Amino acid sequence: MSPGLQELRAYPRAALVTDALLGVAVTLVVVLAISMDLGGARGPDPFAYAFALGFGALMMMRRTRPVLVLLFTSFGICVYYALEFPPIGLAVPVGAALYAAADAGRIRWAAGTLIALLAVSSYFRLIDGEDPGYLFGYEFASSAGLMAAAVALGWSVRTGRLLRNRQEQLDLLAEQEREYEAASRVQQERLRIARELHDAVGHTVSVISLHSDVAREALGRDDSVVADSLRHIREAAGNTMRELRSAVKVLRDPDESPGKTSLESLATAVRRAGIDVTVERDGGETSDATESVMYRIVQEALTNVIRHSHASRIAISLRHQQGELALRVADNGRGCPDVRFGHGLTGMRERAESIGGTLAVASGPEGFVVEAQLPAQGAT
Repeated sequence: MSPGLQELRAYPRAALVTDALLGVAVTLVVVLAISMDLGGARGPDPFAYAFALGFGALMMMRRTRPVLVLLFTSFGICVYYALEFPPIGLAVPVGAALYAAADAGRIRWAAGTLIALLAVSSYFRLIDGEDPGYLFGYEFASSAGLMAAAVALGWSVRTGRLLRNRQEQLDLLAEQEREYEAASRVQQERLRIARELHDAVGHTVSVISLHSDVAREALGRDDSVVADSLRHIREAAGNTMRELRSAVKVLRDPDESPGKTSLESLATAVRRAGIDVTVERDGGETSDATESVMYRIVQEALTNVIRHSHASRIAISLRHQQGELALRVADNGRGCPDVRFGHGLTGMRERAESIGGTLAVASGPEGFVVEAQLPAQGAT
């Protein structure tokens, strides 16, 4: 199959039907002009009508080969008049070709062909003795006007189509942006849920694990220690259920703040594990959002101490200064030279950043330190 035929088949059926109807219209108008026999050395004959069919048939290629159609049409008109067939004008046979070239963006070809045809036609008609007044006052002006209108119409149709395509592209980009934002919100919500579940369960599970180790070591040697550890485990399990219910409630209602839970309850749970915990807090006011973030950071920091630090003392400090809440959690446990941000530390940092705060961690011979600067009145 030839490339031209493949390109034709690539167009929608409606476009091909439109081109066929346009070709029929061009053929009929030219046939009508020939049959009127308004002059010319030769009268209408089958060869003249063959030109009409050729002009119409070229319209089937106007989308795939607009410049070629324009050149063939112009050449055909020149040959037609050279054979001295009856006049058919310029605007009718070449107007559709000019329109097609302009519609395809070949505006220079269209304008150049228009000027060339008018110049050649006027030149030979003047040689043949045509009255200049009639030629330039009527024939030239009408032909030039009709052909220029065809070019202008083709260009305006092209411009409108390009604008529509651009608008469609903008609409598509806007839709893609909305989809991206929706996906981003879903991802943020997933991270929030992950943080809530991690914070709700991680701390208490660490306490349970610690008391389980104590009970295992005392098993068969000191039943009172075992019983005490089991009691703490039971209390921690109850706290876990309450934390899970609180987390679910927060997920259902984002405005519900878990931060109003007293820090003292966290400290008490850690003290039962044999670690001395002090809490120092001034009387400054904080928003629910900041209170919630602060609570979760302290909870995760205490969880990390229980899991990794082997500390015997933890100091929690909260101070208000210049519109910010300065939080510091320090222990005297075993430091770590290479601090890696796992799920817990990453969640702490994300919580701080979610309201416009910052979080820093440090580790050394004297223990592990978590420091956060949070806006006292929530997100900034």
